[in-house]
Amino acid sequence: MPPILRALESRNYRIYFTGQLISLAGTWMQQVAMVWLAYRLTGSALVLGVVGFASQFPILIFSAMGGVITDRFDKRRLLLATQALSMVQALGLAALAWLGEATPAHLIALAFGLGLINALDVPTRQAIAVQLVDNKADLPNAIALNSFLMNAARFVGPSLAGFVVALAGEAVCFLLNGLSYLAVLLALLAIRLPAGEARKPPAPPLQALREGLAYAAGQAEIRASLLLVAATSFLAAPYVVLMPLFAREIFGGDARLYGLLLGCSGAGSLLGSAYLASRQDTTGLTRKVAVAAPAVGVCVALFALSPALWMAVPALLGLGLAIIVTVAGSNTLIQTRVDNAFRGRVMALFTMAFLGVAPLGSFVVGSLGHAFGVRPTLVLCGLLTVAAGLAYRRRAAD
Repeated sequence: MPPILRALESRNYRIYFTGQLISLAGTWMQQVAMVWLAYRLTGSALVLGVVGFASQFPILIFSAMGGVITDRFDKRRLLLATQALSMVQALGLAALAWLGEATPAHLIALAFGLGLINALDVPTRQAIAVQLVDNKADLPNAIALNSFLMNAARFVGPSLAGFVVALAGEAVCFLLNGLSYLAVLLALLAIRLPAGEARKPPAPPLQALREGLAYAAGQAEIRASLLLVAATSFLAAPYVVLMPLFAREIFGGDARLYGLLLGCSGAGSLLGSAYLASRQDTTGLTRKVAVAAPAVGVCVALFALSPALWMAVPALLGLGLAIIVTVAGSNTLIQTRVDNAFRGRVMALFTMAFLGVAPLGSFVVGSLGHAFGVRPTLVLCGLLTVAAGLAYRRRAAD
């Protein structure tokens, strides 16, 4: 394998990577179709914020305990269970949309159910990466390739979803996502993990949770990375929630333009992921993250102020690149520093910071956008993100 793909030399990781590639494309198709369906049914920025809130709020509440479970049980079996449940959720959503029975209440309830599943699924997927590579020196590359994988799906999924929604409706997107889970289930059944290290008898769940929190708080670099990811997720990531309003009301488009806008930010994230995968090690990565973090806020503000589509596209490209270097770079820094005994719990905290904090931002940004307009809201978010990035940069310099 060329250096940028060196983690794929490991059989287990190669199989897992292939299954995830198919499944994540379907996941992004469902996310786009779900948001568009909610907007089509209501036309409300507030409802968009509530759907985003419902899908990720359980991660904030339950991921910490999900990390405890991840550190106690077989990760492959946990993933088989969570992926099967996710498939059932997608097929149920497809049935409701196909029959024309979907309501905002249905969307919120199903989004909440998926959030509960992800509270265990995401920390487990993060923690299993170290077991999938034969050479532990390939772990940073595997993490970067995971980000590349997610953003390749993010690049293809939204654009494809926009056309599928326009031509066949949201139900087809949900159905395709449900079927895509078969790929990752087959991949998980095919991988063969080595026997794990002998473990001490597990502590009671609440004690294990407290130990994980104390460990993360006591590691200055891990703590700084978690705080940066949380700030980025709260202030910058919710721009996606307001994207349907930009597509239809500001730029005068439809579902295809909505998919195109998300695809632009996905293309930038793809470039950022490729850059991280091309790095040989983590030397200097902290400085790169310290530059990318304030750039996220600048790009959010530029996108919010764009008077025309031709100005919005480069802003979204830069935004996608800066976010992935900030978040995936922080993920890499954390994964290479954490003790294996605490990996599940620390990655659960990362999941909370990245995905769990996002619903609070979605709810706040959606509410402010509904009350004061989407442009002023995103400009404010951009400025606050710049401040958070500069604070991290100051800590990194110390």
